[in-house]
Amino acid sequence: MSSVSVLSENSKILVVGDIMLDRYLWGEVSRISPEAPVPVVKSRKKSAVPGGAGNVAANLAGLECGVAVIGVCGPDEAGGHLDEIFQRKGIENLLQIDKSRPTITKTRIMANRQQIFRLDEEETHALSSELQSDILKTFERKLPLFDVVVLSDYGKGMLQDPENCRAIINLCREQGKPVLVDPKKKEWDRYKGATCVTPNIAELELVTGEIFDDDEKKIVSSAKGICSQFGFEWLLVTRGSRGMCLVSPKEEPVIVPARAREVFDVSGAGDTVIAALAAGLASGMVFPVAAKLANTAAGIVVGKLGTQPVTLAELNSQYKMEEMDNGSAGTPKMLTVEAAELQVRAWQTAGEKNVFTNGCFDLLHPGHIHLLHQARALGDRLIVGLNTDASVKRLKGEKRPILSEQDRGAILSALGCVDMVVLFDEDTPLSLIRALKPDILVKGADYKIEDVVGREDVEEYGGKVCLVPLLKGYSTTDITDKLISANNKKQ
Repeated sequence: MSSVSVLSENSKILVVGDIMLDRYLWGEVSRISPEAPVPVVKSRKKSAVPGGAGNVAANLAGLECGVAVIGVCGPDEAGGHLDEIFQRKGIENLLQIDKSRPTITKTRIMANRQQIFRLDEEETHALSSELQSDILKTFERKLPLFDVVVLSDYGKGMLQDPENCRAIINLCREQGKPVLVDPKKKEWDRYKGATCVTPNIAELELVTGEIFDDDEKKIVSSAKGICSQFGFEWLLVTRGSRGMCLVSPKEEPVIVPARAREVFDVSGAGDTVIAALAAGLASGMVFPVAAKLANTAAGIVVGKLGTQPVTLAELNSQYKMEEMDNGSAGTPKMLTVEAAELQVRAWQTAGEKNVFTNGCFDLLHPGHIHLLHQARALGDRLIVGLNTDASVKRLKGEKRPILSEQDRGAILSALGCVDMVVLFDEDTPLSLIRALKPDILVKGADYKIEDVVGREDVEEYGGKVCLVPLLKGYSTTDITDKLISANNKKQ
């Protein structure tokens, strides 16, 4: 299996925009306050990450791009915290100190996997002319060193002055540098001449004054008009669960469908989109391919809680799986061995513990469900190795399986405790176990440890083998015999 990255090494991106510090207080809710009808959150831990344009930079650092960030912060503890984070992530900090405002800080209280409350500390007045001049000089000095420029406008003042914003874009055009804009509000004159603007559907409706109701033809027509009006080469419209629409005045529109995923939090998804798009372009991708990469990255980040960047390992894994799948799989959880290897490595890189079990799972019954739930409880991800029809036939006889491998796989994939299903054609899953290298190998307690296939391999690289208790009284063979007996009696 090739480990070649989808992105080129040494890509360099310069981010300009509104920098924030996102603080998180993580806790649990078990009661309502007697003082007011509000939940009482018992604090467990605190964390902080860059927000706004800082999150774009963090995503680019996670994708292993060279990145520098230009913005403003206050002369305060939050600004110092941002500097520490940027240093730790290898992001070049080019922030200017603005003594007239605090560092923009958003504090979120999180409990039971959801946001309970948010507190914003910010001043959003326009920058002084002196500060704008210093920022423009810094930008002009640094621009030749970078491949792509991202303008991340959160409407907090950094890109508020139209002349200053257009000056940045004009410098990019003069030096042949693509400039991508994540817009805010409806005053888009300041973005004139940008290479690409990446609004969500609500932002496009705001600037056009239209309501699209998911009418793709109408979206494309309006997007082309916007491109012509403001001199954009491309407009990438993000549409949430409906994916993306890439439009250019000179090219056919490209519809990039979203893939079904569990969504935990959409915070920062737009930052991830523009970061991945920039990284793709800096790696030499054409716009439609870079847009597809951005769509993949967005699908990953909405499955995370809070503002978290996408890593290169995650993006490599998911993008290559989608390339191999090419949209043909019946369910996103059923993967080829090659795709499964990529996903497992990404999970392990993220520090997640992978559990593996296997079986025929023909006529899924409560005993199977009991085993799978116990296996999943031992780690963070559960991988199920599933015998193909040919394999089941060799093991169980010519009358089995009752359900096809695709049907059995689809049923297993519908279980919340199962994260991945991989077919294997051999009589045992030994080759699959060696390919995936799970952290924990699980079988039922009717096995002896020494008889578990793959035990020696797993223990050799430091993994564990666990036997879990079975739910008595359930057997696929017994259920099959009862059905056959009942059918014979009818005849």
